[in-house]
Amino acid sequence: MSFDETAIKVENLSKCYQIYNKPHDRLKQSLFPRLQALIGKAPQQYFREFWALRDVSFEIKKGETVGIVGRNGSGKSTLLQMICGTLNPSGGTIKINGRVAALLELGAGFNPEFTGRENVYMAATLYGLTRPQIDKRFERIAAFADIGEFIEQPVKTYSSGMYVRLAFAVIAHVDADILVVDEALAVGDAVFTQKCMRFIREFQKHGTLLFVSHDTGAVQNLCESAIWLSHGQVRMTGTSKEVSETYLQFTLQEVYGEEAKLISVASDQTVGGPASETSPEDPHTLAVDYGAVAKVRDNTAVATGWKTGQAEIQSVSLTKLSAGQQGIYEGGERVRMTVRAKAHGPLEKPILGFLIRDRLGQDLFGENTLPFTDRTPIRVKPGATFEGVFEFRLPMLPNGQYAVMASVADGDCYENIQHHWMHDALIVNVASSKIRYGLVGIPFERVELKVTND
Repeated sequence: MSFDETAIKVENLSKCYQIYNKPHDRLKQSLFPRLQALIGKAPQQYFREFWALRDVSFEIKKGETVGIVGRNGSGKSTLLQMICGTLNPSGGTIKINGRVAALLELGAGFNPEFTGRENVYMAATLYGLTRPQIDKRFERIAAFADIGEFIEQPVKTYSSGMYVRLAFAVIAHVDADILVVDEALAVGDAVFTQKCMRFIREFQKHGTLLFVSHDTGAVQNLCESAIWLSHGQVRMTGTSKEVSETYLQFTLQEVYGEEAKLISVASDQTVGGPASETSPEDPHTLAVDYGAVAKVRDNTAVATGWKTGQAEIQSVSLTKLSAGQQGIYEGGERVRMTVRAKAHGPLEKPILGFLIRDRLGQDLFGENTLPFTDRTPIRVKPGATFEGVFEFRLPMLPNGQYAVMASVADGDCYENIQHHWMHDALIVNVASSKIRYGLVGIPFERVELKVTND
């Protein structure tokens, strides 16, 4: 790949911090090693090294959206600061092709003694804008931030949400080629977060996005690929789905510790393409003809995930309860989801559940058996087979492919161990000849337009 096609190129990047146990050790380190070298003694080190990053390498193409995941302390923020130029590396190189705008941790970039207006001018100047350019954009920046008269007040008086509003408003108006966002949106309110997401979606059409989040669903939703950092090193790179699923297993394993060992269930087979359209034999009488058909394919034989060996999912099925041809789903009909499992060890508080996700990994809906077992506790003995039954009305789904995740666990809502987690247990292919709106829909029984004379 030529550098003209590259937005960010990182090679063998490292960052080492010197950690001193006592304040006066810092003074010793600045004086004694030189004196020791002058008299022919081996210089003594009065600090210990902490490598926040070590030998990190990756390349991001122009127009690509890449997620970075990892636990706190894994080096994510250090990496972003070096990419943005606010921190110098101890080793390695970073090559940036374009203007970078960043929303890093709360508190970075603004002077708390300056007003919001003064900070806008200062930050935009640092991004390379001239005074006339900032003058021209200031009203749009203020409108995007929507903090009212507080823009004339010192930033030190702002709430965390107001701070993020102003910071994001600036980076949204500096004509950046590369946008770096680090968790800061988590403190924003729902309305402003939606505004930011609309901007990010639009930015993705022409710019490069580096997105850091602990929310693996958001990473799958926004990003094509992902990088997993662990203890300052790249643990894994790949598609956002692959990295997010592996990272989820890793974090759960750390929570469980020695209590349960999660063993990966891998597959070399890939999910098939969408099912062909078929006309349903028993259409509903609805106000809108959605022209939709959904077909469900059992994928449990090749589904990935993990197991502990304590319990195992045997089957996942979706059955039509309304009238009509089995295996053909239009949306709006009553269906039954059944998750069947077998216990290999005692389960004191068994839980069976499922989630339906879209192709971006967003959780659309799901349920588990806790509402039942909270009222009627059940214990499962080793060797016993048990199943969770869920009856509901299937929503109207837009065109595309959907996956059903199923799991069997032991515990309660707050503390549990997932003994078998199965990604993509069922594949639901939806084909519709009509336009749908939103992530899921409902069957409308009446839609009309009236003209009334007041």
